[in-house]
Amino acid sequence: MTHVQPSPETPITIDDPDVPKTRKAFVPLENNPEVMSSLVHKLGLSKALSFHDVFSINDPDLLAFVPRPASALLLVFPVSRSYETFRMQEDEKKAEYEGKGAEEPVLWYKQTIRNACGLIGLLHAVSNGNSRDFIEPGSDLEKLVKDAIPLGPIERADLLYNSQALERAHQSAADQGQSAAPSAEDNIDLHYVCFVKDEKNNLWEMDGRRKGPLNRGPLGPEEDVISEKALELGVRKFLQREEEAGGGELRFSLITLAPNLDFD
Repeated sequence: MTHVQPSPETPITIDDPDVPKTRKAFVPLENNPEVMSSLVHKLGLSKALSFHDVFSINDPDLLAFVPRPASALLLVFPVSRSYETFRMQEDEKKAEYEGKGAEEPVLWYKQTIRNACGLIGLLHAVSNGNSRDFIEPGSDLEKLVKDAIPLGPIERADLLYNSQALERAHQSAADQGQSAAPSAEDNIDLHYVCFVKDEKNNLWEMDGRRKGPLNRGPLGPEEDVISEKALELGVRKFLQREEEAGGGELRFSLITLAPNLDFD
């Protein structure tokens, strides 16, 4: 995410995690499953997985349309004052994450590219859980993940920052959007958070603006990231906070990485 703009009457001026304007900027990705699928397929994720809209988490009939199992869930929302307040309070007592290596429960990426929160969310989705089993051998994505695993967060962020393959795939996907793409220098208020499940059945919240990955609690072996328990541990807690804050219209969207029904 590039530059969060909380409501003017209560500006937030401390502990700003946003990427400095002197850093490289990407054209923001459109919040569109086809665009997102195009990007990760170009990088090297098998077309057996693709992104899908989740139109409701409360209507069982609509939720039934989503292919399962769901490997990752992206929550996309405009950053609010209440969200920033919660983030700062939760992060205040946490040390900067230093995880690295094959024993790391999840592969977390710190965001250092402006307007790249969508890209970071997609990378969290395809780099973790059973999604990693669908990375094509010899692909740019395989190399990126393999190179990232032994690195600490700062070196890992530099790997993404300097990756020409990542920049090319991102630009190609950004050009495919149905709406007019904003400039790379624009301030975009949409943010992406990704929920993934690790090998030990823990639900993790992955956000490149935070101090590290956040373990939100255990799931059962058969529960995926849009199971009732996962939604209660993740997305619904976010929605509850926003509703209780009374910040006006609650705008958000959900996109999941799941089996591609058109794949033969």
